[in-house]
Amino acid sequence: MRTIDVHEVIDNARFNRFHWRVLCWCALIIIFDGYDLVIYGVVLPMLMKDWGLSPLQAGALGSYALFGMMFGALFFGPLSDRIGRKKAITLCVMLFSGFTVLNGFAGNPTEFGICRFIAGLGIGGVMPNVVALMNEYAPKKIRSTLVAIMFSGYSLGGMLSAGLGIVLIPSFGWQSVFYVAIVPLLLLPLIMYFLPESVGFMLRQGRNEQARKVLQRVDPAYVAHATDQLHMTEVKGRGTPVLQLFREGRAMRTLMLWLAFFCCLLMVYALSSWLPKLMANAGYSLGSSLSFLLVLNFGAIFGAVGGGVLGDKLNLPRVLAVFFSIAAVSITLLGFNSPMPVLYLLIAIAGATTIGSQILLYACAAQFYSMAIRSTGLGWASGIGRNGAIVGPLLGGALLGISLPLQLNFMAFALPGAIAAIAMAVFAISCQRSSKGVASRLVPTSV
Repeated sequence: MRTIDVHEVIDNARFNRFHWRVLCWCALIIIFDGYDLVIYGVVLPMLMKDWGLSPLQAGALGSYALFGMMFGALFFGPLSDRIGRKKAITLCVMLFSGFTVLNGFAGNPTEFGICRFIAGLGIGGVMPNVVALMNEYAPKKIRSTLVAIMFSGYSLGGMLSAGLGIVLIPSFGWQSVFYVAIVPLLLLPLIMYFLPESVGFMLRQGRNEQARKVLQRVDPAYVAHATDQLHMTEVKGRGTPVLQLFREGRAMRTLMLWLAFFCCLLMVYALSSWLPKLMANAGYSLGSSLSFLLVLNFGAIFGAVGGGVLGDKLNLPRVLAVFFSIAAVSITLLGFNSPMPVLYLLIAIAGATTIGSQILLYACAAQFYSMAIRSTGLGWASGIGRNGAIVGPLLGGALLGISLPLQLNFMAFALPGAIAAIAMAVFAISCQRSSKGVASRLVPTSV
């Protein structure tokens, strides 16, 4: 009888076809997740025109999905620790895809808002679960990079949303971009078949034979025996999962993560919702304004992947602190007159350090929390952050409603970046002190 350390098998595995499959399916889910979310910023100018919405009303309407995302993250994160990642992801895809399609049939703001709220439940719930699943199966040396690559699907979805908006809306109306969201529902049987369940959940359920088969796919060098005892530390948590986020020296870092999530998501959704409208007010055409949204999400891909690589080689919390500082500067500069190439560059940098940083924050949280509380930790960080996402569109609507100069609008959007930079610096210092404390306890004292 052998005792097999599951963490050791996964951590030391070579990247192979199994990892590709998990990466591709998780990324595909995130692509449509991003599409369904960014779509509101794409159709916002048309909705305001068709339904006669004021800026404040439009901001409130945009926040309905974000309220749903907050509750979805808080609910489906912990739920997946009980029913499994695969079931939770399936439920979330059904919600966000189905109700985004129904948005195209909405005849008034009330119907539209209800559908956006329910879709938001799925959008918010799926994010922590796919991050936790990818983090669980990724080899240790490239974990941050793989999570960042997977989460870059969010930016691809945003680009797809803006690109299809440029093509479809002039000919078929704003409703057409919502109908595209039916694709994930059509792919759901394949997702359910190919996406693996969490190995930790299988062990908690006593499904050892299935867990051994999955481990063989993770690392073909591991040859499973029927008598193998699979060992996985922290498969079961002690006490209430939410309270565990504040125990064993995690309180300060949990609070700093929550603050960084709040500020980051405020910037992301303020820009995603209002960038086209702000640029249209500045004199740019609808096509040009949507192209800015395209560049914002394009920059996010480079920020996420580049930041993931730097995080694996250096220190992810410190990388995030630097990214947030750059975000504050680049967003502030957007409010000043610049040549078109410089403007596009600033928007790309802003996308890299806001949306890209959001992606890296999920990777950071996934690595910080142990497997027993990972989905709960990710769900609560995302859920708390959704309050920032709710504030973002409302803040943009309020600023436009009082007709502030363009520079002050962007300075208001940049301030959370400076706060998030401080939060991640405190997080990094706390991590360093904690690791030194552990190391000192391991060093034997002389007698």
